[in-house]
Amino acid sequence: MKNYVKHGDTLTVTAPAGGVTSGQAVLIGAALFGVCVTDAAAGADVEIKTTGVFEDVPKAAGAAWVQGDILYWDAAAKNFTKTATANTRVGVAVAAAASGDAVGTVKVGPAIG
Repeated sequence: MKNYVKHGDTLTVTAPAGGVTSGQAVLIGAALFGVCVTDAAAGADVEIKTTGVFEDVPKAAGAAWVQGDILYWDAAAKNFTKTATANTRVGVAVAAAASGDAVGTVKVGPAIG
């Protein structure tokens, strides 16, 4: 196929204001979501993984997760949440997490369900 560019599981994007660190989740625009592969200053190119399973990612407190819960990215709070309203659907919980947990394990990727 002569117009194929690449698989798309890793993409180069422009680091948002404030810069990014390796392992940080980012939402670029309204729907391009991924986890940074390296550190980068604001405005610099950075690679993000748009699919995969990531552990110890920031989780909103106050709601427990069970395996298979659909998760959203809260761009204002910069964490994963089960709250759909005003947030972007980005993945699914891979493991249970208690309501008081600050981190969880998430599979990010194409919309599920």
